[in-house]
Amino acid sequence: MTDHATSAPVLEWLDAATELLERLASTQADAIEQASQWCAETIAAGGLVHLFGTGHSRIPVEEMFPRYGSYPGFNPMVELSMTFHTQVVGSNGQRQAMFIERTSGLAEAILSNFTFGPHDMLIVFSASGLSAVPVEMARGARQRGIRVVGVTSVAQSQADPPDPSVGSRLMEESDLVIDLCTPHADALVSIEGVDTPVGPGSTITAIAIVNSIKVRTARLLAERDALPPVITRASVVGADRSRELFDAAYREHARRIAGSLAGEG
Repeated sequence: MTDHATSAPVLEWLDAATELLERLASTQADAIEQASQWCAETIAAGGLVHLFGTGHSRIPVEEMFPRYGSYPGFNPMVELSMTFHTQVVGSNGQRQAMFIERTSGLAEAILSNFTFGPHDMLIVFSASGLSAVPVEMARGARQRGIRVVGVTSVAQSQADPPDPSVGSRLMEESDLVIDLCTPHADALVSIEGVDTPVGPGSTITAIAIVNSIKVRTARLLAERDALPPVITRASVVGADRSRELFDAAYREHARRIAGSLAGEG
């Protein structure tokens, strides 16, 4: 958390976020490079990089694919029951979503819908790294022989003990950990007289991580002549080419995902 003065008060969070991104770049480059190498190996081999997150950790999952400037090979996995946040109270409210993501055993039910290929991998996003579902998703994937990257806040994860029903943290169930570098409160700015900090930071570093992986992986795949179609706007390549790229990318995603959806029965 930062409590420094800024020349423009309205930019206080932006100043703190800039420091956070600089910390990410100086400490996590090696881990991001390793994750990118694994992603390139997976996609070049015809596999899928599955991505999973609950709560606001669905945001980096959606950022990876499908978006302008993205390409197939990444499979976004989210559950609406744990990621539908605009209906805060009442039916589908936040209390229920938070309860569900802490439910031990649910991850196994989610994983049972998929048959993972020999080259597949999984990236799990969880700022706290403590909720049952993301932790058990990582554990279940590794039990299936799938390599797991955990994207989490080490400080936040270590600030509290693991849930006894889960027994571990996401960082302990991952083959590779990328630290979001956020403080244990997540929020970055302290205000005098207020005992709760304001302005979370985990989303901005999570988005920075996935786009860094996306770009680096694309370069590695291009070097192998194995980069799938990259979707883009008509203003970049023309309307016809843009439609061709979208159709080709969706076909390629469908081809890759088809074998994964058979499930274990």
